[in-house]
Amino acid sequence: MINPFFKNYGPFAIEKLLVLSKIDNPSKFSKINVNDIKDLHNAEAKMISFFHSKKYENYASKTKASFCITLKNLAHFLPNTCKPIIVKNVLIATAMITKTFYPNAVTDDFDIEVNDISTTPFYNKVKFGRNVLIGKNVEIGKNCLIGHNSIIESNVSIGDDCSIGSNTIIRNSIIKNNVNVLDGCVVGKKGFGFFPAKDKNLRYPHIGMVIIEDNCEIGSGSTIDRGSLSNTIIGKNTYIDNQVHIAHNNKIGENCIIAAQVGFAGSSKLGNNVMIGGQAGISGHLEVGNNVQIAGGSGVIKSIPNNSKVMGYPARDLKSFIKDNK
Repeated sequence: MINPFFKNYGPFAIEKLLVLSKIDNPSKFSKINVNDIKDLHNAEAKMISFFHSKKYENYASKTKASFCITLKNLAHFLPNTCKPIIVKNVLIATAMITKTFYPNAVTDDFDIEVNDISTTPFYNKVKFGRNVLIGKNVEIGKNCLIGHNSIIESNVSIGDDCSIGSNTIIRNSIIKNNVNVLDGCVVGKKGFGFFPAKDKNLRYPHIGMVIIEDNCEIGSGSTIDRGSLSNTIIGKNTYIDNQVHIAHNNKIGENCIIAAQVGFAGSSKLGNNVMIGGQAGISGHLEVGNNVQIAGGSGVIKSIPNNSKVMGYPARDLKSFIKDNK
């Protein structure tokens, strides 16, 4: 499920889409309508996707997208049903096309349409502190608490029996039942996604959202960025300690325990029952299996199979690390 909160300005005829996105179209594709942009795994017919690294060749070979932005040396991985659009820089072209579909997803200015909760229908439904503000398109379930100076900006759904701490900002997020978000958290803001340029960096849109499943806790001062082309997900019954950063597109499994000051780069996937010690770092685009234990201060730069225990930088088998450091 991609974020229902941002308006899709499509469909566009493929020729018009490429012109609006300032992308050359030497193949002169016919006037086929393109409805949306999604990643290789989630794209359907009449959608456009992108393929920039050989590590995703398995997804590329099975994609249902009608068009794919890619490099010349990767185009042969695509199925015959998917027409390649060859560019010099896949990620910049992807950003331009995403911006054409979703122009409102590029910036994250503060929500000027919030109202004091006392003027909203939640006044008699939610127990709240002072100076609580509520945006448009917000849903809040039964038996919820919201602390002082917190802002529930536009496009948020909060389930039953949730507690939102003080000085917290939430936007573009779906929070399920019995979730505690402690003081000073920021949930659902855009991720750290841009392309460096000499005169002005190019930021790409974030059209995903944050989904926090039932029975989770998010520690004080933590940040969870919404996804770019997919969603950032926190699985059921996962507990996150203070000052943890979870970047865009991460998928955290169920029943995980993540200690303070752990940092996640973007687009990694954690299995279920993962335990991570304090101040560990998880690099981007990795897979960490089920029942994995990562010692505090470790640096994970490669994927980790199920049932592993690792430690150190780079993180490696715990027993080997201990043996070599006696």
